[in-house]
Amino acid sequence: MSDYSAFFLMKPEDVKRYAVEVLHFFQPEEETDCVEIGDGNINYVFQVRSQRDGRSVIVKQADKLLRSSGRPLDLYRNKIEAETLKLESRLAPNFIPEVYHYDETMAALSMEDISAYKNLRKELAAGRVYGHLSENLSDFLAQSLLPTTDLVMDRQKKKKQVKFFTNPELCDITEDLVLTEPYLAQPMNPRNKNIVTPGNEDFVREHLYEDAALHAEVAALRNGFMNNAQALIHGDLHSGSIFANEQGIKVIDPEFAFYGPMGYDIGNVIGNLFFAWANKAYTGGSAETQTALEQTIRETCDKTAEKLAAEYDKLVTFPLYRAPAFRKAYLDGVMADSYGYAGTEIIRRVVGDSKVMEVTSVTDPAQRLPMERALIQLGIYLIKNRAGGLNGAAVTEEFRKILAEGRGTHGQNG
Repeated sequence: MSDYSAFFLMKPEDVKRYAVEVLHFFQPEEETDCVEIGDGNINYVFQVRSQRDGRSVIVKQADKLLRSSGRPLDLYRNKIEAETLKLESRLAPNFIPEVYHYDETMAALSMEDISAYKNLRKELAAGRVYGHLSENLSDFLAQSLLPTTDLVMDRQKKKKQVKFFTNPELCDITEDLVLTEPYLAQPMNPRNKNIVTPGNEDFVREHLYEDAALHAEVAALRNGFMNNAQALIHGDLHSGSIFANEQGIKVIDPEFAFYGPMGYDIGNVIGNLFFAWANKAYTGGSAETQTALEQTIRETCDKTAEKLAAEYDKLVTFPLYRAPAFRKAYLDGVMADSYGYAGTEIIRRVVGDSKVMEVTSVTDPAQRLPMERALIQLGIYLIKNRAGGLNGAAVTEEFRKILAEGRGTHGQNG
């Protein structure tokens, strides 16, 4: 009977043996090193490397409990992640690490080591804005999203996929932390308390808690997230789930994947790029870096829209869906969703309980408070104006305007 015939949380020594006995990735006599490299809250990620030739494998094991709170979690999410990676690797092979093995008993996913690529959030924080980012991000979004819709897929197969990828626990997290709590003065769930920076309480109350028009718009986005089973989405496509180097990008961690609105993924990408720009704008980042970030955001918005349209023309054959007015309404709706969900992502990372380093690393209140206000203003703008035909130029110009007004200047770097 195998040591791995019943679930248990593995330690590094267990993972080393697992890589030999289950994965057959290394020879039994081969000396290996194993280190835990994950820093998440719901999984354990290990890298096993041969001392002989440097070959390596990543083993990601799901936990039954949330580390921070002990909240129980269904291990099925690990299977969803494995199947999402496999499906995305068929649709967008340049952007996904290869999956070697999925072990349902151990809730362990084994895959290609992408250590040659670095966490995009940290790369942007260090001022490394790769010139290929907008091209590769837009390619991944267009290639991975549209082909999983009813416009392209067999409808029976798509309905079966919707069922398989139903992911209620992790959707609950998004519905609460992204699309509910940031707009409520009193949390509905005591686990989900907003964390507002001292000095911004009145601003948050006025602009988020007491704006009924904003609440109506967020309600529409929340309803769309919960009911629009449009495409298989990654579900948590922030810049910490994207890795990059000079050669390109890799996308990991789709454990929040489910059938939802395409715009949620696109909006997460756009929203997280704005954090890098905001951080540099308020902490004295170079004009060159800020310009590169602005250009990346503008191009990512516009290239994604262009490539979705091109994929539509290439893949959609059903006659009614090829009607020009429907095509335009459909694609416009995807991009409107994208800008709206970019807004909700920005706001939740500023006032919610799951923040980003671009915000938390700014400790000087003279920088932190106006930066947060600028981001909240941008988020509100994106949510309220999402159906107004926004594009890359419109949203970057709006943020430049917010920056200028917030700093009492007439320019981004003045």
